[in-house]
Amino acid sequence: MKKFLVFLLVLVMSLSLFAGGGSDAATSSDSGEKAIGDYKIVLILPGQVNDQGWNASNYAGVVMCNEELGTNMEFVENVQPADFESTFREYGERGYDIVMAAGSQFDEAAARVAASYPNTRYMIVNGTNASLDNLSPLFPKEYEASYIAGIIAGNITETGKFGMIGGEANQAMVNLMAVYGKTAVEIAKERGFADASYNLAYANSWSNIALGKQMGQVMIDDGADVLFAYANELGLGTINAAIESGKYFVGYSSDQTTIDPNVVVASVDFQFANMYKWAIESYINGELPGGVLYEVGINENIFVPVYTDNISQEIIDAVDAAIEEYKAGGKDLTALF
Repeated sequence: MKKFLVFLLVLVMSLSLFAGGGSDAATSSDSGEKAIGDYKIVLILPGQVNDQGWNASNYAGVVMCNEELGTNMEFVENVQPADFESTFREYGERGYDIVMAAGSQFDEAAARVAASYPNTRYMIVNGTNASLDNLSPLFPKEYEASYIAGIIAGNITETGKFGMIGGEANQAMVNLMAVYGKTAVEIAKERGFADASYNLAYANSWSNIALGKQMGQVMIDDGADVLFAYANELGLGTINAAIESGKYFVGYSSDQTTIDPNVVVASVDFQFANMYKWAIESYINGELPGGVLYEVGINENIFVPVYTDNISQEIIDAVDAAIEEYKAGGKDLTALF
């Protein structure tokens, strides 16, 4: 009898241990799926988040992802070119899942670093290098946004003269400026300005406000009554030149109408927050393979026009019609490059 009781006790204990082991295995398996808030994600910015331009548009993606997806995404402001590579390496060493950076100027540094950290996904906004399995450049087709801006500019000019300033002459900038300028001039000519033309200059700077103002004033002195700049803080200087001279400015990359709605009468807002949410959610769901260049634009509703009361319903209707025509495949903007 005693032997039977001992056998029974051993059997019960063995079953308990087996059950406990099974429970632990299930818990380990369940916990193997990382919670979205546990993903280590950072955005590297070349300027300040309050620039009301490029950096602000990208920072909005951090806010949306944290609020709507539940991520704990971080950001670093004002990272200078000399620190691009070391910053990428720092977050790779720290085991970050996703390292994002806002601007094509980060492309080369990311490609040099990525091979050393295959478990970190590097996503460069405006990048084009997808040569490695852990590179996923996100390329907003900014020329589609400048197409919208050009339609607005062509409809508001009173002289047919356009002034345009870019931060630097990279290929994406050259393309978007060509689409903006040629679109604005074409519409101005349709409105009767037979000698319509544009003046384009590159600052080779993204942050020199005084230089932006100086360049804007030169273009105004040459006859431009509508200015356009894509150059981070430098663009704020160009807006100041327009304000002091009583000229128009078409905002770009964020809603800049709040600066002075009588001068910045319309903007094309880059709602990059939508792109960031899509990219991070797709990555976490395993739906964003590396080694691929991802392009987004008008069809994904990334570029949204914003108007002040100084823009007529007729102009708004013209922009809406052009956007719908483009979505329907009615215009090849690459022919303007």
